[in-house]
Amino acid sequence: MANPQQMANAIRALAMDAVQQANSGHPGAPMGMADMAVALWGQHLQHNPANPQWANRDRFVLSNGHGSMLIYALLHLTGYDLPIGELKNFRQLHSKTAGHPEVGITPGVETTTGPLGQGITNAVGMALAEKLLASEFNRDGHAIVDHHTYTFLGDGCLMEGVSHEAVALAGAWKLNKLIALYDDNGISIDGQVQPWFIDNTALRFVACGWNVIGPIDGHDAEKVSAAIGEAKAQTERPTLIICKTSIGKGSPNRAGTAKAHGEPLGAEEIALTRAALGWEHGPFEIPAEVYAGWNAADAGAAREAAWNERFAAYEAAHPALAAEFTRRMAGDLPKQFAQVAVDTVVAAHTKGETVASRKASQLALEAFTAALPELLGGSADLTGSNLTNTKSTPNLRFDMQGHVVKNENGVGGRHINYGVREFGMAAIMNGVALHGGFIPYGGTFLTFSDYSRNAIRMAALMKQRVIHVFTHDSIGLGEDGPTHQSIEHAASLRLIPGLDVWRPADTTETAVAWSVALTNRNKPTALLLSRQNLPYAPKREVGDISRGAYVLAEPSDAGLNKKAQAVIIATGSEVQLALKAQQLLAAQKIAVRVVSMPSTTTFDREDVKYKQSVLPAGVPRIAVEMGVTDFWWKYGCAAVVGIDTYGESAPAPVLFKHFGFTEENVADTVRAVLGRKK
Repeated sequence: MANPQQMANAIRALAMDAVQQANSGHPGAPMGMADMAVALWGQHLQHNPANPQWANRDRFVLSNGHGSMLIYALLHLTGYDLPIGELKNFRQLHSKTAGHPEVGITPGVETTTGPLGQGITNAVGMALAEKLLASEFNRDGHAIVDHHTYTFLGDGCLMEGVSHEAVALAGAWKLNKLIALYDDNGISIDGQVQPWFIDNTALRFVACGWNVIGPIDGHDAEKVSAAIGEAKAQTERPTLIICKTSIGKGSPNRAGTAKAHGEPLGAEEIALTRAALGWEHGPFEIPAEVYAGWNAADAGAAREAAWNERFAAYEAAHPALAAEFTRRMAGDLPKQFAQVAVDTVVAAHTKGETVASRKASQLALEAFTAALPELLGGSADLTGSNLTNTKSTPNLRFDMQGHVVKNENGVGGRHINYGVREFGMAAIMNGVALHGGFIPYGGTFLTFSDYSRNAIRMAALMKQRVIHVFTHDSIGLGEDGPTHQSIEHAASLRLIPGLDVWRPADTTETAVAWSVALTNRNKPTALLLSRQNLPYAPKREVGDISRGAYVLAEPSDAGLNKKAQAVIIATGSEVQLALKAQQLLAAQKIAVRVVSMPSTTTFDREDVKYKQSVLPAGVPRIAVEMGVTDFWWKYGCAAVVGIDTYGESAPAPVLFKHFGFTEENVADTVRAVLGRKK
């Protein structure tokens, strides 16, 4: 085996060489954390480079993702499909070594990191998923789910507020297989952090129920390895290992300074660093003995083969459980789901109930959570308002030893009380989805999507099936006033690439929205739901709802036998205004088509032919939505009935009249567009 110091120096050399060649990047963190990496990846990490998706692998998250050359060097050295040419192509177009680690791009990267604090929060979600799967699937003598989640994190991660949310929940959930190694180098972009980061980190984690080890010398790989071994023996608490390090370790003039953080060292300093480290090899040159010391291919193959034998024994003893575990880790829905989805939509269509769309969501969830044991729900302290709980999803609870509390049938809870932690909830759900085995969903008010927005964006960037239930979607929530009334949020969420946004008008559209969200395995979804009751909108058929927009009512439905002179486009609660306005206009022989557009993002992906069949050319369009008007001009609207101010505190009916959300105002707007008088 290669000397541990030489193994660490290989990381340092690759980091400074790649950053120098790219003339961009962060060499300091990889150089400072190299010895920590030798300890973890060289002596503890359970993984197989030949199969990055092995179900029982340990998960490793580089929370301080700007130090991406650390993980790229590790993946290359240990035998993943990441050749040296990719490291030479660091930060270049279409390379597998982007500026920050990206899941789905680089084999072995578990999550996309860079926005600080979210990596540790993703890791909490991964550790939670491991714990819940182990509780659900492991049986006496058959521990098929048994792995750790490790994360490296820095000062910046701990400054971000979301880390406080995640750390508190990890302690409450007693995630003993979560081990965080803190790169405590005291440096950020602006220099020494002491003037603005005075937290007692150890006491903070202890207060949140963590086991804390250190500070220890983060450049002593054996001490770090011993600390990891101690952490792995912990059975009731997550562990933080505080590793004191020097950023840019090895650089004679940059080590320990902010100059090592986010810029190339320069050719002269790199030469001095090579000499100081005793690294006598050229750029991107790694000696055979160092490669041999790092190579994890044989050990990884042996670990997975041993697990495969254990899984075969498990499968023989518990065939149904084994099949279910395999299905869920693959992310496949059960064969009967398609019929459950159809039945749920048909039932909603047949009953035609008048309920708030948040209640319609719960009605759909009753069917879907019963059919899908992988649905893991939750709410940020608004369960009774978001209605994310069902009969199949009792609250998740842990006993004093950290075991999942189960009912008399041996079933644990599937609804999480996240507390008032919207950002933490969203980022934890990303981690749960990335781990596999669950489809997470979580609820809060739509206006609080601002808190969780970056995690929503990250889910879209990572193409993860995460479902956000946003209730109280407009001024229709009434008396709580402008702080809670969403105005710009629907439009804002629709701007996130890769996020599907649904604002359903009734029970049927809500059931369809849930069905589509569950089948979109590579896309997150946001459901925007009302507090107030919404009457059912009669439909000829429901097949086109899943296309995002459809013709809900033609002029003939209002008693006119003539071609539409205008099209009213509406979403959510405003669909009823459109239908009532259609009737008012029909009394004046003005023929109007009503289009319900529950998902603009879905409709935008449809082919031109379908779009033109819904929104015919040459027919004026008027949009109606209780939100900012700017969004709707993209559909060529002649007018928009919307709201470009903040709301007010008053009962909802008073607000609707005050802001012009009445059938009379919608009808007047259509007449104005057509140049017709009342």
